[in-house]
Amino acid sequence: MKGKKDLQQFLQEQFKMLDRGIVATPNKREDLELFAKANCGSMDTLLMQMAINFGYKIALENLQEELIKE
Repeated sequence: MKGKKDLQQFLQEQFKMLDRGIVATPNKREDLELFAKANCGSMDTLLMQMAINFGYKIALENLQEELIKE
């Protein structure tokens, strides 16, 4: 199944990209919530990008789980 292997490689590359980005990708929702609470309304652009990265990470993890099930 070459297609599945290529997709797994793509997912791994995307996870690495999230780890190397200028804006840190939270590992879990609680980390994002703690940052939001601590910044008291400043750095909203950074918070928005962290939330986007976290959403993308969740989507990749869901896709990866579906591939594992097959």
